[in-house]
Amino acid sequence: MEILTTVYRWAIGAAQNPKYARPTAYALLCFDGLLSFAILRKVPYTEIDWEAYMEQVAQYRAGERDYRNIKGGTGPLVYPAGHVYIFNWLYSLTDGGVRRERVQAIFWLTYMVTLWITMLCYRTAKAPPWILGLLVLSKRLHSIYLLRFFNDCFCTLLILISLLCAQKRQSTLSAIFYSLSVSVKMSSLLYLPALGLVFILNDGSSEKAIRLALLMLQLQVILALPFIASENGSLVGYVGRAFEFSRAFLWRWTVNWRFVGEAVFTSSLFKYGLLGLHASLLLFFLVTRWLRPAGRGVIEFIKSPVIRAMSTDEQTQVAQRVDGRYVLTTLFTCNLIGMLCARSLHYQFYSWMAWTTPFLLWRSGWGPIFVVLVWVVQEYAWNVYPSTRASSALAVGAILVQIAGVWWGTRDADHDDHEQGEVEARKRQ
Repeated sequence: MEILTTVYRWAIGAAQNPKYARPTAYALLCFDGLLSFAILRKVPYTEIDWEAYMEQVAQYRAGERDYRNIKGGTGPLVYPAGHVYIFNWLYSLTDGGVRRERVQAIFWLTYMVTLWITMLCYRTAKAPPWILGLLVLSKRLHSIYLLRFFNDCFCTLLILISLLCAQKRQSTLSAIFYSLSVSVKMSSLLYLPALGLVFILNDGSSEKAIRLALLMLQLQVILALPFIASENGSLVGYVGRAFEFSRAFLWRWTVNWRFVGEAVFTSSLFKYGLLGLHASLLLFFLVTRWLRPAGRGVIEFIKSPVIRAMSTDEQTQVAQRVDGRYVLTTLFTCNLIGMLCARSLHYQFYSWMAWTTPFLLWRSGWGPIFVVLVWVVQEYAWNVYPSTRASSALAVGAILVQIAGVWWGTRDADHDDHEQGEVEARKRQ
């Protein structure tokens, strides 16, 4: 009995100790590799957008450069140039999209690399090994990557690489991968407010952040050049289609706000109400949580990095607090706030948040039972098809709980995060 008790205590301790995150991650990668292989062998592929992607790419390969003229079975091309280049490459590798086994192999590899990068982000944030297990258990996530072939998979991979670079203080690389992610799908713009803040805090001045913003913009222009500078291209057509913020959403396809009813969902009041809520929540977290490393209020912070750069001592103090845990918490929360306030979420959008949920739930500090329970509720809600009023309410409720939890869980985080930041700063020296 004593041996069992000892083993049990050791297992609990190992599950909570970040130093065991590496072997845990390797074991889970092997497990998920086998699980994914079994899914590919046993579960049939479901056609949704893949054929439309291939039809659009075929028109691009035929010489069409005006976004307004590129269409597929599901409608016009509504994604930026990076999407076109990725799926043009897939078109070549899969003989026009007909070699489905090759497509699945590529998306399986994309899934495994995304899982690996996510685990690196968690490890950099000193997260406990036990929450890594939730990353490999999502039915909906496996479906999105292995059986549906959505462009969200590549967009998410690129944004997670950007986040890892930000954790490592590689701001230029982070900006490049972030811009590449936006070039696949503009959903990555949800991260922009927090990423800009992290750039300023990492470098102690808004000057470097502005240069990074210009770099990201330049990359977008370079990628778009074939569609805006060619003889039959169109700047208006490209921007209007690839970054269409006025796009209409259908109530019958929504996963999140079905429970409010179609009349409310389609109203202008609901649309602008969500926009106002989005801005308010971002400001609330900025004031109460995200500016803590700077050690000053909003007005003072704006004056300091904008009017003058931080002193060397100030930069050192801030750098000690802007550690991997702070960066990941801030960026994940910023994205989730955007998802809460999005008027319509579709099933493939789950890939935007499924990788972040275990970490944010853990940051609440409310314990493993709470983490697992909310994760299960969210997973259930996103696996109900078609969505119902109940499932959509659960989906929104799970997001709300995560946002409230991470705010509550970081209320006393200054001391612990400061100590971690000092340790990481000493390592860098």
